[in-house]
Amino acid sequence: MHNYKDNFPIFNRIIHEKPIIFLDSAASAQKPQSVIDSMVDVMTNHYANINRGVYTLSEEATERVESARIKVAQFIGAYNHEIIFTRNATESINLVAYSWARHNLKRGDVVVISEMEHHANIVPWQILRDEIGILIEWIPVDENGNLAWLSIRESLKNEPVKLVSVTHVSNVLGTINPIKDIVSWAHSIGAKVLIDGSQAVTNVSVDVNESDCDWYVFSGHKLYGPTGVGVLYGKKDLLNSMPPFTAGGDMILEVTKERSIFKEAPWKFEAGTPAIVEIIGLGAAIDFITEIGMDTVREHALDLLQYAYPKLLELNQLCVYGPSKMQDKTGVLAFTMEGIHPHDIASVLDEEGIAIRSGHHCAQPLCDRYGQSAMARASFGVYNSKEDIDALVSGLQKVRSIFK
Repeated sequence: MHNYKDNFPIFNRIIHEKPIIFLDSAASAQKPQSVIDSMVDVMTNHYANINRGVYTLSEEATERVESARIKVAQFIGAYNHEIIFTRNATESINLVAYSWARHNLKRGDVVVISEMEHHANIVPWQILRDEIGILIEWIPVDENGNLAWLSIRESLKNEPVKLVSVTHVSNVLGTINPIKDIVSWAHSIGAKVLIDGSQAVTNVSVDVNESDCDWYVFSGHKLYGPTGVGVLYGKKDLLNSMPPFTAGGDMILEVTKERSIFKEAPWKFEAGTPAIVEIIGLGAAIDFITEIGMDTVREHALDLLQYAYPKLLELNQLCVYGPSKMQDKTGVLAFTMEGIHPHDIASVLDEEGIAIRSGHHCAQPLCDRYGQSAMARASFGVYNSKEDIDALVSGLQKVRSIFK
């Protein structure tokens, strides 16, 4: 995997007179040169608005955007017309909340989410609760960082559960959830299922057809692609039954003074000029990760986890959260050091050229579950190595020496 680090030009930079060690890929991954080049190429040689022109530039740009849609579909086991481009996973979840939930849920209906959700998969449902009176039920997280979803099935068996919306992989704990089993249970009681795959698509193979989920969302910027582009997968018939989320140009078949006739999905949900350059960049990112192979990516993450986990546990008064079996998680290690605030940990490590995340990670209910207002988090990408882990451990030893 050392060879892949050479594909990322940012690692040529020096910060605080030290080379960059980037351990915050769960927040946003760095970009390989191939993604950068693809975006520069389209802006330099092929840029025009799409779906509107019969001239060469427009046709070239349109072909590249639709090619990216095909790549996304193949990457997650979907059909082309089931892939909608959004700004990010957050917008994708909100699209479902506004377009489907507001038209299909009523007061007293139950939406099930979990304690390990990102705020993007909490706040839209709380807003809906306050607007129309739905009920939110929470799947608890146990001490080992796993969803205790089997226990909640019994308590909800007589409740009007209409939607289960859970993360595939926790952005804090790295826990890989059994989404196929969760989907099967939800469908058995007549509920739809939305899966937040923002952390999963970068770490494990995803097949939406196999899991049978109704919607699956993720962002491009965590998948070594650009910001400003996300994906919503939805089953074709379900998408076509949903009204548009936004309205305007390019999502219509006909507009008269009396009415508007909309296109079918996915274009019904892609009003206005899309993020053309960013979508093409996402396609290049999928090419990059596909060339490496998700099995290789997964093996690399496990190798780093199995190397890092015992080294962190050896550090004095350091607590690591989440599953202790590395096979049950992705390349994420959240931790606290007794008596030292995570922001202080991150600040000292920054002086060593090491970038980690500190704070509540947009998952405050999960932090509350463990009695912490904030945690430090190291997360791995394809460009990280065991030498990076050694540097992290050395940096944490320096942190302890400063604050002892």
